[in-house]
Amino acid sequence: MDLNHSITVNQSIAETWKILTDLERIAPCLPGAQLQEVDGDVYKGVVKIKVGPIVAQFKGEAQFAERDDTNYKATLKASGRDTGGKGNASATITAQLTALSDTSTECNVVTDLAITGKVAQFGRGAMADISEKLIAQFADNLNTLIDTEGATAPAADTTAPAPSATDNSGELPKVRKIEGPAAEPLNLQDVAGGAMMKRILPLLAGLAALGLFLKRIVSRRRKKA
Repeated sequence: MDLNHSITVNQSIAETWKILTDLERIAPCLPGAQLQEVDGDVYKGVVKIKVGPIVAQFKGEAQFAERDDTNYKATLKASGRDTGGKGNASATITAQLTALSDTSTECNVVTDLAITGKVAQFGRGAMADISEKLIAQFADNLNTLIDTEGATAPAADTTAPAPSATDNSGELPKVRKIEGPAAEPLNLQDVAGGAMMKRILPLLAGLAALGLFLKRIVSRRRKKA
């Protein structure tokens, strides 16, 4: 499934590139997503999704497959699995930046998405509508982050922990845990709106018809009795 989106970032193309390639900084801007650790160049985390009272959690990882700092183009490979064993997802995400002005940049995103399990039952139409709204929320959150913190990321704590006692090379462990508040689950009903209801209504209508049919059978049997 191919999905195409475009967002506008209120920064120059050079500053936008720095921000969008800083996955640790922008991860919280994606609804339902939480970055948990960085293992070398692999970013690992979870995405929580809620449908009514049901909450599903996808655990996954992402890393840059290509990154062209000169032409402002990057390709990200991502994959995830439902921790309940009800589906998997994988995506190849390609982003290309284009300068609109000295203080505005357009980011075109092409996503090659593959999904299995219950989430895939929503179909292409619903998934396209959901992804469009998610990208819009991400863009709003990203621009709010920039307006609040500025284009440059806040200075990180440069105090390095002591090397492990079992590590004689003096190098720090590659895996770095990311501490932060747990992400709120993404409510698909709020995001999908009509798209999801179009998928659910035929099922509800079928169940209602089946209920009426069974009710008539029971009623007839009672009359005969």
